[in-house]
Amino acid sequence: MSRIAKPPRAWQRMLSGRRLDLLDPSPLDVEIEDIAHGLARVARWNGQTTGPHIFSVAQHSLLVEHIAASLDIGIGPRGALFALLHDAPEYVVGDMISPFKAVIGDSYKQVEHRILAAILLRFGLPAKPAAAMEKLVKKADRAAAFFEATALAGFELSEARTIFGQPELRPRGLESFLAPISSQEAEQRFLDRFRDVEKEC
Repeated sequence: MSRIAKPPRAWQRMLSGRRLDLLDPSPLDVEIEDIAHGLARVARWNGQTTGPHIFSVAQHSLLVEHIAASLDIGIGPRGALFALLHDAPEYVVGDMISPFKAVIGDSYKQVEHRILAAILLRFGLPAKPAAAMEKLVKKADRAAAFFEATALAGFELSEARTIFGQPELRPRGLESFLAPISSQEAEQRFLDRFRDVEKEC
């Protein structure tokens, strides 16, 4: 008599007690504290950065939001919130470096998109942002990668320009966003910024 195999577990339990299903994520299972906690402990560049601490995705998210606001002063609180949350799915799936994404293909994108849609809906944003907003945040994301690469990850300027492109501006106060900090501080800064922006939405 053959036994029916149980389907593999596709949910992750969060410290809040929520269980987020990666195949069918619900906005009701998304908590900002879980996101902040996870992103503050996920290393950018696979941890290959200088400094006494990892440079976390939480810090990267703060940097991207700062750059996006510098690129477009009319971004508004909802745009700032989207910029802050643009990599939020990585609190569940981690931060896969671009070379590894190139190896495995695009299958991971479907999972990320489902989780991001649930996160955006949870915080009152459209599941699919406007094309102009997506373009702005993508531009800020690439600029952030350039600044991180040259300041923290050992890239020469010429190499970073070839891979990421030369950012059109260098925002004021950039250095404070690029200084690696402890996971506890990164978590708190992310939460503080999220709450400030959410109040304005």
